[in-house]
Amino acid sequence: MTAKERGGLRERKKAATRDALSEAALRLALAHGPENVRVDDIAEAAGVSPRTYNNYFASREQAIVSAVTAERTLRVAAALRARPGSEPLATAVIEAVVEQYTSEPDGEALAMIMSTPRLRAEFIDAMSALRPPLASAIADRIGDTATMAPAVLAAAVSAAARVAVERWVDTADDDRSTGAGLVVVTADRTLPSLLREALGQVAPALEAADPTRRSTEQS
Repeated sequence: MTAKERGGLRERKKAATRDALSEAALRLALAHGPENVRVDDIAEAAGVSPRTYNNYFASREQAIVSAVTAERTLRVAAALRARPGSEPLATAVIEAVVEQYTSEPDGEALAMIMSTPRLRAEFIDAMSALRPPLASAIADRIGDTATMAPAVLAAAVSAAARVAVERWVDTADDDRSTGAGLVVVTADRTLPSLLREALGQVAPALEAADPTRRSTEQS
C-alpha cells in the first residue's frame, strides 16, 4: 500500500468515526432528550473511547447538530458542480445553496434543534462548515486553484447564508418561545427569500470572478 493509499484509508476511517459519533449523538438525544445525553454515552454507543470523541467534537451539541448538517454542506458543493456550466456563477451558487438549505432535515430532529437554545446556536454556527467544500466547488467551476479567490468567495457565501439563517431562526431568550418550547420563526419571511436576499449581497463578487461573464464582456 502506498503512502497516498494509507492516507486515504486514514481519512475514510476518520470520516466513518465522525459519522458514527454524530449519528449516535442524534439518536440518543431524540430518545432521551439532549440535556440527558453525556459524552460517555455517545462514545459508548459509537464504540469508541471518550478521548476519541474529544478528538472530533468539542461538545455534545456540536455532535448532535453535525448529524443533520454535515452531509448538507457536501450536497451544496455537489449541487453547484451539477449546475449547467453556461450558467452564471452567482446564479449557480445561489440556487445550489437555496436548494439544499431549504430541504429540511428530519422533522423530529429539526424540531428538537429549534426548541433547544444551545442546539439552535450550534445549528447556526455549523454554517461555517459550508466554506471548505464550497471553495473546492467554486475553484473547479472557475478554474482557479492557485489564488485565494475561491476560499474568499466561499467564506462570503457562508457568512451571508449564516445571516439569513439567523434571521429565520429567532435566537432570542426562552421567554420569547411558544408555550410548547418551539422557537419563534419570522412568519413574514421564508428561508428561501431570506437566503436569496442575503446571497444577493455577495452576487457582485461572484460575478466579478465569473470567467464566463468576463469572456462575454470581452467578445
